[in-house]
Amino acid sequence: MREGLRVSITLSGLARLFGDRLASVAELGPAAEVAGIDQIAVPDHLAIGPRTDRYPYGRFPLPPDEPWLEPLTLLAVLAGATRQIRLATGVLIAPLRPALLLAKTAATLDVLSGGRLDLGVGLGWQPEEFTDAGLPFEGRAARLDDALRACRALWSGEKVSFRSETVSFEELICRPRPLQPGGPPIWFGVAATEANAARIAELGAGWLPMATDPEAIAPDVARLRRAFQKAGRDPADLGVRANAPVATTAAGKPDLDATLKQLPRLREAGVTVAGFALARFVRSQDEIPAFCQRLASADR
Repeated sequence: MREGLRVSITLSGLARLFGDRLASVAELGPAAEVAGIDQIAVPDHLAIGPRTDRYPYGRFPLPPDEPWLEPLTLLAVLAGATRQIRLATGVLIAPLRPALLLAKTAATLDVLSGGRLDLGVGLGWQPEEFTDAGLPFEGRAARLDDALRACRALWSGEKVSFRSETVSFEELICRPRPLQPGGPPIWFGVAATEANAARIAELGAGWLPMATDPEAIAPDVARLRRAFQKAGRDPADLGVRANAPVATTAAGKPDLDATLKQLPRLREAGVTVAGFALARFVRSQDEIPAFCQRLASADR
């Protein structure tokens, strides 16, 4: 992996770019890898309910009928089409997946990709997605913690037992074990509260902020680094993947060159991976290779 600020592309706006040929999204993996992009990230929704007005981060960015490919399935396809690029979820709504299934799927993908999975996890904001009586919307934060601790135990590949309020099992062996020591790095898409900082310091490799303004990100990075230090971890090991603040033209359209000029400010704020949502900058499939090449060649 390249030292310094890396770049990641989030696969979004698939309906506009690929229409009814969604299988063509697999072609993006080699195009990004050849250009020198460091990571591909895939967001997650099992379904979209009618209340997108409850989206807590402003206007919901895509129409309700947008297709959301299941992230771990799509990343498995991309793993087979690439050799080096990192493969990330951004973010997987982990409390929607039973712990054993999450552990098995993530380990399988890590093995098949040659150890390239970055597991970004979050809590979700739509009650409508939590339709299983065993996976209610309430209590999902505690279930997330229990599931990730259970995954860590299962990823050892040894016979393990685990007990918590929401996940318990006795003497299970879950193989294959991930190729990456300790399992895929876990990145948390949560607010950087003191409680979440402690959670990330215990279980995580990185943080996925919703904010894009470097001045807003920097104080939270400092809080997370303090939590790492308190937990006996090197603060320099904290990863932070933040979307680059999108600059626009006078006509209100995204200006990629002006956006790329913000990358040094992100790096100074403690960001280690700059994210770019494909749908914000690309209007057709034909534009994807040039877009990837421009990102990879940017001054960082």
